[in-house]
Amino acid sequence: MAFVACDALRITGAVAEARRVLAETEVRLPEAVAPWALLSAKLAEIGEIAGSLRAAQRVERMPGGRAQGLALAAGALTALGRMEEAEQRLFTLIQEAPREVDAYYQRAVLRRARHGDVALEQTRRRLAREPDGSPASAPLHYALGKMFEDLGELDAAFDHFDQGAKARRSRMSYRVEDDEAAIDSIIRTFNDEWLAGVSKAAPEDGPVFVMGLPRTGTTLVERMLSSHSAVASLGEVNDLAYAVMHAAGASATKQELVSRSCDADMDQIRAHYLSATRGYGVEAQLLIDKTPANFLYIGLIAAALPEARIVHLRRNPASSGYAMFKTLFRMGYPFSYDLVETARYIAAHRRLMDHWRTLLPDRIIDVDYEELVGAPEETARNLLNQIGLGWEADVMAFHTNPAPTATASAAQVREPVHDRSRDLWRSLRHRLTPLTETLEKLGVTE
Repeated sequence: MAFVACDALRITGAVAEARRVLAETEVRLPEAVAPWALLSAKLAEIGEIAGSLRAAQRVERMPGGRAQGLALAAGALTALGRMEEAEQRLFTLIQEAPREVDAYYQRAVLRRARHGDVALEQTRRRLAREPDGSPASAPLHYALGKMFEDLGELDAAFDHFDQGAKARRSRMSYRVEDDEAAIDSIIRTFNDEWLAGVSKAAPEDGPVFVMGLPRTGTTLVERMLSSHSAVASLGEVNDLAYAVMHAAGASATKQELVSRSCDADMDQIRAHYLSATRGYGVEAQLLIDKTPANFLYIGLIAAALPEARIVHLRRNPASSGYAMFKTLFRMGYPFSYDLVETARYIAAHRRLMDHWRTLLPDRIIDVDYEELVGAPEETARNLLNQIGLGWEADVMAFHTNPAPTATASAAQVREPVHDRSRDLWRSLRHRLTPLTETLEKLGVTE
C-alpha cells in the first residue's frame, strides 16, 4: 500500500511526502524480492538513483532475485554513468538468464561495437531461437541494429531496426490520427482570445523547460546547462502533466483534456507544479525540467509560469525521424515504430510549434541540433546568454558531470560532443522513402 500511496502523492504534487514515504518504507520492508524490486523501481522514478541501486543490489543477493536485481542494478548504474559496471552486470545477466532479452539491447547501447565483439554473436544466437515477429525478438533486433550501425553496416542495421519496429508496432493499438487530432485541438483552443486573458507578470527566476521531439538533443542541452553552477536538473518528470490534469479534472479523451485545461485555474497549475518540483530537494538558482513532450503545454507554461525559460530543440525532420525509428523506447512515443506515422507526428509537432511561436513571440528559445553538434561552444554561449547566465567553462565538460541521467541518451552524454549521427540518414535515403515522401507530402522540409 505504501507504493500506491507514493504514486498518489506524486500525482497530487506532494513529491516531498512521496520521498518521505519511500524512505520510511525502506526501513521496514520485508526481506523478499518483489517489494525490494518495486522499491528500486519507485526510487528510480522519483530520481533517487543511488537509492534505487542500493535496493537493486539487495535484490541481487536474495534467493530468486538474482536476474531481476542484475537488471535493476544495470539500469541504475547506467543512469549514474558507471558504464563498465553496468555492462558487466548485463553480461552476467545474459550468461545466467539468456531469456532476459531486454538486457541485450541495454548492453548494445552502452558502447560502440567492434568487429569480433562477442556481444554480436551472443545476440545473433539468441535471436535465432525466437520466432519471427515475437515480442522477444524486438529488443534483439534493436540490439543488432545498433551494433551493425557501429560497424558501419548501415543496410544490415536498418533491416534489424525495421524488423524490431514491426514486432513492436504489431502489438500496439495506437492511432496516430488521435495524436494529430489532439494537437490540432490545442492549436484551435489556445488562440489569441485565450491569450488575452492570461497574466503577463513574471517573477525574476523560474524553471527552465528543455523540450522537443526525442532524439533531437534535449539531453545534451540539459547536461550542458546543468553543468553550470547556477543550474540543476530534475530530469524527465511528469509534474507539469500531473498539474494540468489535476487542475483540469477528469477527462475522457485528449481533446476533452485540451478543452478543460484551457479553462483551468492557472494559479492552481502553478502552485501544484512548484510544490512538486521543490519536493525533489534539488537546490539551484534555475531548475531544468527536461520532459520532451512538454511542448504540448507551452501555452499553459506561459500562462501559469510566466517566468519560465522555454528551450526547444529542432532537428532536420528526416534525421530526427530516423533517430527515433532506430530507438527502442522504454515507454511512450508509439508513433516511432512506423516511418509513415513518425512523419505524420513530426508534421503535427511542426504545426504546433509554428503556432506557439506565432502566439507567443520571443518566449521560445529554439536550438538547432545541427548547430549544437557542429559548433557546440558557440551554441552553448548563445543559449546561456538568452537564459540570462554568464559563461562557465564547465558547460563544455558536461560529459564529466556526475549527476545521474536516465534517458535513452544516457550513454552518449557521457562522452564529448560528436556529430556521428547528424547526417547518418542521408546514407539510407533509399530505405527511408516512406518517411521522406510523407514529410514532403505534408509540407515538412529541412
